[in-house]
Amino acid sequence: MSDITLGLGAIFVLLLFFLTGIEIAFAIGIIGFIGYAYLVSFRGALNVLGKDFFDTFVSYGLTVIPLFVLMGQVAYHSGTARKMYDAAYRFVGHVPGGLAMTTIVGATLFKAMCGSTFATVVAFSSIAVPEMLRYGYSKKLATGLVATVGTLGMILPPSVLLIIFGLITEQSIGRLFLAGLVPGLMLSFFFMSIAWGWVKLYPETAPRGERFTWKERSRSIPEFLWVAAIFALVIGGLMEGIFSPTEGGSIGTAAILILAFWKEKFKVKNLIKPIDEALRTACMVVMIIACSTVFGHFLTITEIPMVVADWTAGLSINRNIIVIIIIFIYLIGGSFIDDLAFMILATPIFYPVVMKLGFDPVWFGIIIGVTIMIGVVIPPVAIAVFLVKQITGEPFNVIYGGVYPFLVGLVVALILLFFFPQIATFLPNMLMGKA
Repeated sequence: MSDITLGLGAIFVLLLFFLTGIEIAFAIGIIGFIGYAYLVSFRGALNVLGKDFFDTFVSYGLTVIPLFVLMGQVAYHSGTARKMYDAAYRFVGHVPGGLAMTTIVGATLFKAMCGSTFATVVAFSSIAVPEMLRYGYSKKLATGLVATVGTLGMILPPSVLLIIFGLITEQSIGRLFLAGLVPGLMLSFFFMSIAWGWVKLYPETAPRGERFTWKERSRSIPEFLWVAAIFALVIGGLMEGIFSPTEGGSIGTAAILILAFWKEKFKVKNLIKPIDEALRTACMVVMIIACSTVFGHFLTITEIPMVVADWTAGLSINRNIIVIIIIFIYLIGGSFIDDLAFMILATPIFYPVVMKLGFDPVWFGIIIGVTIMIGVVIPPVAIAVFLVKQITGEPFNVIYGGVYPFLVGLVVALILLFFFPQIATFLPNMLMGKA
C-alpha cells in the first residue's frame, strides 16, 4: 500500500469517525497518531504527539481566542447586549421588519465586541427571538434570521475563524480582520434588505413597531458610542500595529469588563459563568488545533498536500474554476462534519494550491470565511441552526424555512467577492500596504 493510498484511506476513516459522534479533536488526533506510527514508528509518533501538543499549548498567538470569546460572554451576561438591542430598536423599530433589522444591527454591533459566532447566536436566540415573537413576528422569520445573522462572526473582526486561518497559513491577522470588515458590513446590508423585502411581501409576518421621537432615540446613542469606542480601540490598535492580536483581546476584554462593572453594575461573582464558557470554547478550539497539527504531520509524510497542489495547479482549466471546485469541497465537507474542523483539516491541503495559482491569500481567507458561513446554516450539520433549536425549542423545519431566504444574501456575497476581490483586499492594502 502506497503512502498516498494510506493517507486517503485515513481521511475516509476520519470522516466515518465524525459520523459516529466522537469528539472531533480526538478523532483527528487518533487517526493522525496511528497513521504516523504506521508510516514512521510508534516512538516517532509519540515524539510528534508530544511536540505538537506542547507547541500548541504554549503558543502565545492562541491566547487571543479565550480573550475574544470572553469579551462576548461578558457582554451577553452583563446585559450590554440587551441594551444594544433596545438602542437599535429605537431607530429602526417603526419600519417594515424593523425588529428584524434591529436584530441585524444589534448582532453586527455585538459581533464587534466578540470573536465567537456561537456567542452571537446564543445571545440573540435568548434576546431577539423572544422579543420578536412577543411583537407578533413569525417564528420562521425570527429563528431563521437569528441563525443566519450569527454567521457574521465568521468574517467580522475580531473573528476566531480568521485568527485560526491566519495561524494555519501564517498570514497577518490584522490584515485578515481588515479584509473581513467591508464584506461583513455588506452582508449586514444584504440581510436587512432581505428582511425588508420579506415583510413587504408578507406584512403579516412582522407587525410594525412604534415610532420613537428623536429625543428618545438620542438617549440610546451612548450605547452605540461605547460599542464603537471599544471596536475602534481594538481594531484601530491592530491596524496601526500598536499592539498584537493577543494584546488587543486583552484590552478589549478589559474595556468590556470596565463597562460591565461601571454601567451594568456587574458583580465579580457573575464572572464565573462567562469565564467557564470562554474557557470551554477555547479548550475545544485549542484541542482541535493541536490534534489537527498531528494529523497535518501525518498528511505531510504521505505527500498528499503536495500531490494535490501539483495536480490541481497543473489542470488545463481556468484557475477560477479550480477555486470554485475548492469552494464546493469546503461546502460539501462542512455539510457533513463541523465546518471549523473541516477548515482546519482542508486548508493545509488547498492553501498551497491557491498560492501556486497566484491568488491573494487574504482574499482566499475571506472567501473560505463566507463559504463556512453558508456551511453552518445548511443541512445536515448546521451548527447555528442546532444552537437556535436548542435554545428556542422550535422545530428544524421552521428554522430552516427562515434560513433559506437569507441564504440568498450569503450566496450573492460569495459571488461578488469571487469576481471582485477588491471588496476584501482594498482596505488592508490601503491601510497596511500591499503584502
